[in-house]
Amino acid sequence: MRRCGFRFEKKLRAGGITRIGGIDEAGRGALAGPVVAAIAILPERFRHKKLRDSKQLSPDVREEIYVEITSRGDVFWGVGVVDSLEIDELNILRATHKAMRAALAALGEQPEHVLIDGLAVHPFPLPQTAIVDGDCLSLSIAAASVIAKVTRDRIMREFCAQYPEYCFSQHKGYGTELHVVKLHAHGPCPIHRRSFEPVAQPLFAFARLQERDKMNRIKEAVAPMPAPSVPHSVHSVNSV
Repeated sequence: MRRCGFRFEKKLRAGGITRIGGIDEAGRGALAGPVVAAIAILPERFRHKKLRDSKQLSPDVREEIYVEITSRGDVFWGVGVVDSLEIDELNILRATHKAMRAALAALGEQPEHVLIDGLAVHPFPLPQTAIVDGDCLSLSIAAASVIAKVTRDRIMREFCAQYPEYCFSQHKGYGTELHVVKLHAHGPCPIHRRSFEPVAQPLFAFARLQERDKMNRIKEAVAPMPAPSVPHSVHSVNSV
């Protein structure tokens, strides 16, 4: 396995590009909750022994790295969040791309070029390089993956306080056996993605209509919608 480092960033810097952002997302495959994207611009001399793809790190280590990265004055970062209602309206790919653009918009200092985990994002306002398994190869993308993952995990823990019967703090909305059992026992709640299986099954059709009406009433009464820590649809956090 190749080590996570700055090889892609170094190639760009050799061509005169100095402000390079890494972008990644969290929650794309979940059955409930938002999709969260983050961007990070690291200084050229940035070093961190533990930083790698967030999926390879324990929750405690992710939290530790998140605090270290986001508290540094020489690291620029932004976060974008798109909720489950917009995911169902747009589809998950478009919602993910919207979250990535929102994360970019949150930055105080715009990059000249971005490295994106996976496939290219269209439309996107800046030159980009798409890197398969980029969160394992680029430290900039790895930093973004940690920021996105920790941000989303915190949101899901707060949702767990609202909907304790689903145990969101344990599975973070992903389709684990526990989550599916809870889904069949209680039906979908307002943060479940209606376009995703098994939430989309006819068994839940009536409950979906009820919850959709409830969410529409909430949206009409409150702007922005009081979701945990983030406003409805898209939330951005500027660099510190």
